[in-house]
Amino acid sequence: MAKNLVIVESPAKAKTIKKFLGANYEVIASNGHVRDLPKSKFGIDIEDNYEPKYITIRGKGELLAKLRKEAKKANKVYLATDPDREGEAISWHLMYALNLDESKTKRITFNEITKNTVKASLKNAREIDMNLVDSQQARRVLDRMVGYRISPLLWAKVKRGLSAGRVQSVALRMICDREQLIDAFVSEEYWTIDASFKGIDSKLKLDAKFYGKQKEKMELKNEASVDEIINNLKDAEFVVSEVKNSERQKKAPLPFTTSTLQQEASKLLNFPTQKTMRIAQQLYEGIDIKGHGTLGLITYLRTDSTRISEEADAACKDFIRESYGENHVAEDIKEKNSSKKIQDAHEAIRPSYVVMTPASIKDDLSRDQFRLYQLIWKRFVASRMKPAVYDTVSIKIDANGYRFTSTASKMKFEGFMSVYAMDDEKEEGKYVTKQPMAGDKLELTDITKDQHFTQPPAHYTEASLVKALEEQGIGRPSTYAPTITTILARRYVIKENKNIYVTELGEAVNGIMIKEFSSIVDVNFTANLEMLLDSVEEGTVNWKTVVSNFYPDLAEAVERAEENLEKIEIKDEVSDVQCEECGRMMVIKYGPHGKFLACPGFPECRNTRSYLEKIGVPCPKCNSEVVIRKTKKGRKYYGCENNPECDFMTWQKPSKEKCPQCGEVLLEKGNKLVCNNIQCGYAIPKPKED
Repeated sequence: MAKNLVIVESPAKAKTIKKFLGANYEVIASNGHVRDLPKSKFGIDIEDNYEPKYITIRGKGELLAKLRKEAKKANKVYLATDPDREGEAISWHLMYALNLDESKTKRITFNEITKNTVKASLKNAREIDMNLVDSQQARRVLDRMVGYRISPLLWAKVKRGLSAGRVQSVALRMICDREQLIDAFVSEEYWTIDASFKGIDSKLKLDAKFYGKQKEKMELKNEASVDEIINNLKDAEFVVSEVKNSERQKKAPLPFTTSTLQQEASKLLNFPTQKTMRIAQQLYEGIDIKGHGTLGLITYLRTDSTRISEEADAACKDFIRESYGENHVAEDIKEKNSSKKIQDAHEAIRPSYVVMTPASIKDDLSRDQFRLYQLIWKRFVASRMKPAVYDTVSIKIDANGYRFTSTASKMKFEGFMSVYAMDDEKEEGKYVTKQPMAGDKLELTDITKDQHFTQPPAHYTEASLVKALEEQGIGRPSTYAPTITTILARRYVIKENKNIYVTELGEAVNGIMIKEFSSIVDVNFTANLEMLLDSVEEGTVNWKTVVSNFYPDLAEAVERAEENLEKIEIKDEVSDVQCEECGRMMVIKYGPHGKFLACPGFPECRNTRSYLEKIGVPCPKCNSEVVIRKTKKGRKYYGCENNPECDFMTWQKPSKEKCPQCGEVLLEKGNKLVCNNIQCGYAIPKPKED
């Protein structure tokens, strides 16, 4: 009896599915894509209505021959690649590469790899969805156009091996824009006043914070105003004006989408986005579990939906009922509404079998697999539970026209937090069981003042960058991880302690992109393009219309940039450093890590040295020259040329000016000169350059 053939993408997935389908089905993996645009050519025929010229990927010939042989023997061929645009495109390419008979070829998809869903997918086999295929083709062609037309310009301008990308260039711009905000930020001084009270006729103890006047919040900008308030309160009578008890709920989190999974795994597990996706793929495709064989443990990992199937919802609530009690089971779950249609065909990321607790399969998983599975499992179970409930108390204390406030909370019912504790949720203040009443008088036992300074915007982390990309509509679930991986690999940015910093190389590339290709790195333009590509997926826009509207403007910008870049091309700058090997004056070159000195006599003389760029400012500690230096990871800072003998360093560019108040060096921050001593706080507008 002839067998049916099922073609999937990965061997792990093939092994898992084979177990469910039995002897009448042959399951073979294509190992990802089988056809793509050529690497050595542009691969798009502009004259022939932007037709892509696909070729068989090198090294796939033997595998395709095997697949053709199996397809000829089979009664039916089922294309079971991943349930997204890319998976649909792979199935379409397989149709052509294997020359499959359309009458006996069907497409099947499943959001989770379980016996029921795999068997159900065979009953719901369908034709290939060309809208999904065309949406993927449009993305691939647009990315090729941007990459293959702009990258050579970057090679000529900065260095070989650089690249531009439709999404990566926007991500780089967002990081550069944030760095500029941080560099231009000028810290401002502010103060707080804290007070401690006790009851005159009771053992009550209470801490409170200064609010302001009774009907108006006050900002404390300097120590003089703080001292004036404290003096006015010395002999004042403190009276409780209001005590308000209430209840506050903390709603359960929604189950994970691709974006929120990447963010939480980064924050809680310290996983880079690429690692999160790699391990999630392993959990989705199947893990060998003792007593069960190979099982897919989670649903599909690329999704923007928080929707959960009725079956999974019911199974989870049954589990909660048995494990935590009826009072923990949520009632109606409201899903997050999305204004965009983005891969909502899939459920949220959840465990395939909620009864398979992380602890029960810990021995079958690697440490990282266990930690990620546990995170997904806890988040899903928590999403089907009741909110956490807090008792809160707010107390207002008035004296001499001023007001102090004291707020506190304590947990009354843990709800979902019995499973999934939220990092940002902490009990507030010290909850006082014995509370004062309105009209009670209090005795002031202590009053303190504290100086603070406003902080600049935080540097992007992988988690916050993914969140920002999603909020701005840049890219889609499948693009976040490769985008971040690419800009790190190109050394446009570096990571230090989770924070992302732009390098000199990244600044140079971003500068060229903004000057010559402003629309491509425009956030709104890119977001609108994504919406157009979603319209292709919906079948309301033809994919070649999107491409044909995009390419002429790109080609014109490239031609214009080629002229401009040739005009501003700079020859190697001659330094004042003599080559110690041949006597020539060394020149300044650009490498992957920025500038360096090289002998112009190459290849006869191959001498190179580190380049220390002087900024024309004397070191405030030893009066030598201040130079631009780099950390090991490529982040720029300013230090003394006599390092390590002199340890002067600063992240901001120092000026020749000294602070008239404390004598410290003034640093350039945006359009201001700011004292290096944060306690001083002196700042003046930066003089305009001639």
